[in-house]
Amino acid sequence: MFQMPLFAGARETPLVNDELGRITYAADVVPAEVARAWFAELRESVQWKTQRRRMYDREVDVPRLMAHFRLDPEESPAPDTIRVAARKVVAVTGVAFTSVGLNFYRDGGDSVAPHNDDLDEIVEGFPIALLSLGATRRMTIRAKEPPRRVLHVELAAGSLLVMSYETQRHYTHGIPKTREPVGPRISLAFRVTRPTAPR
Repeated sequence: MFQMPLFAGARETPLVNDELGRITYAADVVPAEVARAWFAELRESVQWKTQRRRMYDREVDVPRLMAHFRLDPEESPAPDTIRVAARKVVAVTGVAFTSVGLNFYRDGGDSVAPHNDDLDEIVEGFPIALLSLGATRRMTIRAKEPPRRVLHVELAAGSLLVMSYETQRHYTHGIPKTREPVGPRISLAFRVTRPTAPR
């Protein structure tokens, strides 16, 4: 089974580190000027998609824009900026991620509801790494069982949040809406996915 290493050259802060899994946060994994350049490039070059989902008795727009790329060498190439970002995250974590999902939060009205990653799509034992670009947004992490521990993490540009596979069984994570003025943000969620996984 994969063991999450300490970040190479980055000051990590353990947020969760117990029998339910490990979640770590490191600020400034990517320098500010690089994070700004990557954000600008991805905002303009990625073909962002909207989705609709059924919620209760009606279909609603997913409140963010999305994109996805495989990172396998044999797949059609991802944009250069994503390849460079992937190499950085692989170097920091020691994990050979195979896919990346992008979320574009245009303003405080965009969000993602509390959830855990689909364990049928990711390979057991491997973590998920979230690289943040653009405006700082708050992530809320909640334990599923009592005592229902709640963590609020301010995800700054250039930061990396890493969640072990086990945390997806025991915690949810989400980006809540906010009425505070906030700029746009792009997150890159790196995963080791099964070959047959659609995302």
